[in-house]
Amino acid sequence: MERMERFCDELRWERERRQVSIDTICEETKVSSRHLLALEAGEYDALPGGVFRKGIVRSYLAALDLDEATWIERFEASLREHGSAATSGEDWAEFAENVRRNRAASESGTGLRWAGVAMMLASLAALGWGVWHLALHGRLF
Repeated sequence: MERMERFCDELRWERERRQVSIDTICEETKVSSRHLLALEAGEYDALPGGVFRKGIVRSYLAALDLDEATWIERFEASLREHGSAATSGEDWAEFAENVRRNRAASESGTGLRWAGVAMMLASLAALGWGVWHLALHGRLF
């Protein structure tokens, strides 16, 4: 646990030493401040899993111009000590589960989507009728 805290503390220290704010890193990386602060605090469970977690770390390192290979190796060691390290198969399984959950959540709004499609089709039919009637009779009514 001490190594994890040291990794996170050193990561935050590097950012502060370079006088870069969390907001600046957020703007540059498009990663939320919530995730960056969780990374600096060593709260890996608050980060998205797998490839996304490592992507956040890589973006953070690039924003500070830190040596990626060295810091990623230290991050992975910290993950192992924290008990959050997952094999790459588990990363993809977690990714697939996140996609499935997000699709299920977005499918709950499909009734509203179909109502919008029906309204659009009705509007197009009315417009088509108006154009047809205008072309045939030279007037709408």
